[in-house]
Amino acid sequence: MVTHSKNLALADKFAVSASTLCAAHCLALPFMVSMFPAISATVFGEEAFHVWLLWAIIPLSAFSLSLGCRRHKNMSVGFFGVLGVGTLVLTAFLGHAVLGENGERFATLLGATTVAVAHVLNYRYCRRDECAH
Repeated sequence: MVTHSKNLALADKFAVSASTLCAAHCLALPFMVSMFPAISATVFGEEAFHVWLLWAIIPLSAFSLSLGCRRHKNMSVGFFGVLGVGTLVLTAFLGHAVLGENGERFATLLGATTVAVAHVLNYRYCRRDECAH
């Protein structure tokens, strides 16, 4: 059980980190490109960067949130996780062509924040349950 708890906590921490990286990329990239135009030629300047982050966020979220919800039985955590990941997926595929640059930025920040909140809650509820036993 201790190893399982550590793996679950580690998955939550990685998912929060990936969501934070997604949000930081969304906020900082326009500034960074204006200061250092060569960044736009790197992987960080590509639109596909958000899709690549989703390849990390989706399995981490599915793993840790599903195990956590089974453990602490608080389904609101799962709801926030699905809502956040769904927002990120839609934003990545609709992009600024449909949402506009500001709409894409807002939706990405909203989705990343929602996913991060879900994982923080999941971590706290799992820790609370661990202490109760």
